[in-house]
Amino acid sequence: MAEVVESEPEISIDADWDAMYVDGEWNRAEDRDRIDVLNPSTGETIGSVPSAATEDVDAAYEAATRAQSEWAKTTPDKRAAVVRRVAELIEEYEDGIREILAVEGGSARPKQDIEYGGTVTFVHDAASFAFRMSGRHNQSKIPGKENIIQRKPAGVVGVISPWNVPLKLSIRAVAPAIALGNSVVLKPAEDTPIAGGLLIARLFEMAGLPDGVLNVVPGDGKTAGDRTASHPASDVVAFTGSTEAGKLVGKNAVEHFAFPALELGGNNPQVVLEDADLDQAVDAGVFGSFWHQGQVCISINRHLVHEDVYDEYASRLAERASELKIGDPTDDDDVIIGPIINESQRDGILEYIEQTVEAGATLETGGNADGLFVEPTVLTGVENSMPAACNEHFGPVAPIIPFETEEEAIELANDTDYGLSASVHSADRGRARDVADQIEAGMMHINDQTVNVEPHTPFGGTKSSGIGNYNGDWIIDEFTEVRWTSVQREPRGYPF
Repeated sequence: MAEVVESEPEISIDADWDAMYVDGEWNRAEDRDRIDVLNPSTGETIGSVPSAATEDVDAAYEAATRAQSEWAKTTPDKRAAVVRRVAELIEEYEDGIREILAVEGGSARPKQDIEYGGTVTFVHDAASFAFRMSGRHNQSKIPGKENIIQRKPAGVVGVISPWNVPLKLSIRAVAPAIALGNSVVLKPAEDTPIAGGLLIARLFEMAGLPDGVLNVVPGDGKTAGDRTASHPASDVVAFTGSTEAGKLVGKNAVEHFAFPALELGGNNPQVVLEDADLDQAVDAGVFGSFWHQGQVCISINRHLVHEDVYDEYASRLAERASELKIGDPTDDDDVIIGPIINESQRDGILEYIEQTVEAGATLETGGNADGLFVEPTVLTGVENSMPAACNEHFGPVAPIIPFETEEEAIELANDTDYGLSASVHSADRGRARDVADQIEAGMMHINDQTVNVEPHTPFGGTKSSGIGNYNGDWIIDEFTEVRWTSVQREPRGYPF
């Protein structure tokens, strides 16, 4: 029998996080395997959490199923109040939350700023969803009939979240789902079980969420993740992660007719035309490639640069990259480049760099690692088929590919299985838009870089970058179901 422990209203990296949160209780689950929580900057173990077994996920779904019908009956003002209180708590505990992001996830100050600030904004916006789940009346071709279109909560939402922006990418699914009257089972990533899961449970508990509406089961992907995706009680499975993993999650979800909301990988191009403002384009390139060490699905994966400005752009980007400060984010607020999350990710990044140089590219700067700290790397003479360009490298790597014509730039941009985010730079905004309109991407940015998110705009991709969209009215569509009710208000004639 799992030991039940009392939760402490403490938000810090040193708080006791060694428990699962199921049906309003923090269960130590001493008989389970443990997941060590590491500080990627130092390699230090900062704690451990239980690794959920299949029966733990089942218990979470049982609790979520029991709680959901009553939560759906709760008036929208009360649901909104709980979510709004979570936003207030995030603001109240800012220092502790930033510490968790820095220590557990290796987040430098600029990454903390965007993740923390974006989380607050997202949760405030999600609180409004309780009142935005509206229906409508439609005319009928049948005399005396009234057509009523209603939206209802989908039911139980399974959420499987990633390690790279764990708090924001978990809560962008959890908060809307709860505001709309659903219950949730959340399986955070193994590398960030606190920021991506247990922290969120504590915040909602402190905000007064009824027991069972949110359940958090940290664990590995093959056990807890697969069971979350394949559980027959799931009505929606919201997954953020790699395309390879997303295919399996989607397959598991649709086998029991759950809707798969999948935000997957990207191979995002930044196109720089010959008339672009290079100051602006280079600024955008530095941020878009190196924010959070490039460990972002919407980071710039390829820089496509017109041959007339190629050398200058590459030189300036390399110089800027070499100046970025590397280090432990907990030691220095001026650090820009923190650690890669784990050894496996680091080794994959270094392999892409090495293979691309072997294929004929030139290493302009970077290319080395000290522990989990990978230097910001700029590669020139790159072709679209080289490993750092054709793969989602997910690291601080900027491959620069030359092109001669707009048509070639468009062809290069689209020569990928992905279609998540893209950007185009030109002094002629109309020309930039003409090029952008021919690039296959769910999100496009003119004279900016690819790392953009706003709570009221759709976030999603095309091709192998996923199914559906997060944020605003788009996530309301995915976390609710539509019901048509017709009312015949006067006798109707039938043909027989």
